[in-house]
Amino acid sequence: MTVEELLEQYAAGVINFSGVDLCEANLSGVKLSGINLSEADLSIVNLSGANLSGANLSNVKLNVARLSGANLESVILNNSSLNVANLIRADLSRAQLRGASLVRAELIRADLSLADLFEANLNCADLREATLRQANLRYANLSETNFKDSSLVGANLEMANLNATDLTRADLSGANMRDAELKQANLSHANLSGVDLSGANLRWADLNGSNLCWADLSGAKLSGANLIGADLSNANLTNASLIHANLSQATLINTEWIGADLTSAILTGVKLYSTSRFGLITEGIICEWIDLSPKGDRSIIQKFAGSDAQEFFNETAPTIRIIIDAALEPEANFALAGCYYQIYQKFGGLKHPPNIEIGRRRTVLTFPIDNDQDLLPTACIAILPFRDAINTQKNIYIMVEMLAKEDMFHLGLKAPDRIKQLSTLIQQAISQGQIIREMKKYLELAAKLNFCKKPTQTILTNSSAQTLIVYDHPNFGKRFINSSDPDMIFLPNISSEAAKFTSPALNMVVDFINSFRYISQ
Repeated sequence: MTVEELLEQYAAGVINFSGVDLCEANLSGVKLSGINLSEADLSIVNLSGANLSGANLSNVKLNVARLSGANLESVILNNSSLNVANLIRADLSRAQLRGASLVRAELIRADLSLADLFEANLNCADLREATLRQANLRYANLSETNFKDSSLVGANLEMANLNATDLTRADLSGANMRDAELKQANLSHANLSGVDLSGANLRWADLNGSNLCWADLSGAKLSGANLIGADLSNANLTNASLIHANLSQATLINTEWIGADLTSAILTGVKLYSTSRFGLITEGIICEWIDLSPKGDRSIIQKFAGSDAQEFFNETAPTIRIIIDAALEPEANFALAGCYYQIYQKFGGLKHPPNIEIGRRRTVLTFPIDNDQDLLPTACIAILPFRDAINTQKNIYIMVEMLAKEDMFHLGLKAPDRIKQLSTLIQQAISQGQIIREMKKYLELAAKLNFCKKPTQTILTNSSAQTLIVYDHPNFGKRFINSSDPDMIFLPNISSEAAKFTSPALNMVVDFINSFRYISQ
């Protein structure tokens, strides 16, 4: 069939030209919207500027075809072959390209928004400055493809092959790249904010200066990756592999990375405000200094010598343990849940709900804390639902005030200012506790429960794994041996009990505070 015959029949209303052979034909500028050219041979055809919107081009051969500036909106190109085709500035929005082959195709500035490229092959294709917003690229072969300055906002790249792909300055914000292959990919200065890269393979990838804010990199493989100057604030790096990765001057503010493997990683100059440093693998890390300032402006610098850095990045999780001398009852469980929810609303320091261990005769509430310096003030708040609250708070305050009156140099405290800071924080927490008590509903309910009247013991563990008992009820663990009620305990006047409690030895308190990691909040 000739071009003239096709155009004549199309003008007469015929749209089915399935299987036609128009190899090397010139159809530039033609309007063939809605035409059926499935199974056709259109190799080396000139369709520059043509309008094929809504056309059926499934299983078509378009190798080396010229389609620059063509309107291919909503076209069906499933399983078609467009290898080495010229699609510069072509409109392929909403096009169906499932299983299509576009090896070495030119798609510079092409519009592929909402296009379906499931399992398509774009190996070595050129998509510089192309738009692929919300495109489906699941399982697509994008290895060695050029995506420089392209937009892939909200695109689905799950399980896609992007090995050695160039994504320099590309915008991938909000994209799904779960379990994608990105080995040796170039993502320098790319926008990856909010991207799901969980389980992705980014070994030896270049992420220099990239924006990874709020990105999910849990379980990702980043061994040997270049993350110099990358912004990983609020990112999730839980259980990620960062062996030999270079994180020099990267931003890790509010980053979650428990379980991350940092073996032999470079961390010099990293910004690390409000990021926990426990549960990490840190053997052989290289780090001369870090920035602990809230804004990452180097106003607070921590320098390291020798193995100090490895110890700094290998903390124990600071915790508050409140042990109640009774088994938890259902009504008490409900009341405590309400209490801690209300406390959380008013006191930001208590960020995490407690882990509850219930034994036959005792209940243990364990609160994970982000920083050592928050241990004592937060303990003043965590104890609020219990009758021992006032005495626990008082004891904590007395301990710190006792240190404030001593000779700091004689005690060997590293930073006397910390005592003043702690004293202020504790005073603020106690005042905050009084405000919280005014929220009557759950705290009043807890006060009536027998469980919350039982003796308690409060134990703090800092990031150096040192423990300190800040309050131990005098009758904790003491019961009437011959009583018919096995839960009956000695409960004389609470104020007289407080006098019986012996504060920890001064040197124990000093050692506990001295072993605090650097205060970063």
